[in-house]
Amino acid sequence: MEELNFKPCACTAKAEPEQISIAPELPISGKKLWLAMGAALICWYAIYSQLLGFSKFAAFDLMGLTPGSHLGEAIQFFIYDTPKVLMLLVLAVFGIGVIRSYVTVEWTRKVLAGRRESAGNVLAALLGVVTPFCSCSAVPLFIGFVAGGVPLGVTFSFLISAPMVNEVALIMLYGLMGWKVAALYFITGITIAVVAGWVIGRLKMEKHVESWVKLANAGNGGPASGMTVEGRIKFGLDSVRDIVGKVWLYVVMGIAAGAAIHGYVPQDMMASIMGREAWWAVPASVLLGIPMYTNAAGVIPIVDALLGKGAALGTVLAFMMSVIALSFPEMVILRKVLKPRLIAVFVGVVACGILIVGYIFNMII
Repeated sequence: MEELNFKPCACTAKAEPEQISIAPELPISGKKLWLAMGAALICWYAIYSQLLGFSKFAAFDLMGLTPGSHLGEAIQFFIYDTPKVLMLLVLAVFGIGVIRSYVTVEWTRKVLAGRRESAGNVLAALLGVVTPFCSCSAVPLFIGFVAGGVPLGVTFSFLISAPMVNEVALIMLYGLMGWKVAALYFITGITIAVVAGWVIGRLKMEKHVESWVKLANAGNGGPASGMTVEGRIKFGLDSVRDIVGKVWLYVVMGIAAGAAIHGYVPQDMMASIMGREAWWAVPASVLLGIPMYTNAAGVIPIVDALLGKGAALGTVLAFMMSVIALSFPEMVILRKVLKPRLIAVFVGVVACGILIVGYIFNMII
């Protein structure tokens, strides 16, 4: 059998232990380090709080565009949201990166292995929030969990939660749309991950995992243990460099799409297409999201623009979740470890959960 050598991708900001360097340490330490971080946060807030006024000045004064015109509103939206979303992304990735320096893949595997399946599904879904992985790390992650004795259903709860309930997206949603939308996103995403994993576990589909998976070893990639505070801060900065460096183009593309929607799509038209009155809007949004290749950070500006134009919250959440959790590229990658029938069950169960969420929120909100 061909030897398989999988490693986590750069966007997970995780590497083999020997590849993670916490030396040389940052040139400042102790009180100076905290003072520098405090000053950086103050500067961040000072810039962030002036973005709206700057965007209006740049679009309508410097560029001479007409307020209220299609082009003027689109350009002003783009100038405002691009630095706003990227600044939120940098802050969120750094903070989560520091937290992730305490959580290794091996530790996560040990916590989940041997758990009762019902409790394991809940714990796996919650752990998925703080240990984010992109679709290209799905194969080594899946191999490591199955080889480590984690039940199949529990593994799927983690795999669904990790990309869907993305902690960076959660912080960005809070910053852009408030705590209610962020809380709905968190609760519904966790619920789908728990229920879908539990259902898959009950179906006893272990035979539809490729036979070589249990014999493989994906390694124990993750942050090194015993880091100093300076080392953990450096880990957070490395996360910013790796993750933001990888996704910034998708974010800008998402903002450009959102700007076009904000400036040129009439509100009545958007409400008729993605409003709560159109029964077909939720399944259509799920189908539309599946072939899209982006991430939570890239799709949030589009979500912001859709909600601003009158699209129903349930429909927009269904679209967002399908983009993140059911993307076609992730299914292609998972085919390396799963047989087609199990992939079909996975897509079907998660899609049903997303549809239910979409319809429920369209009815009650």
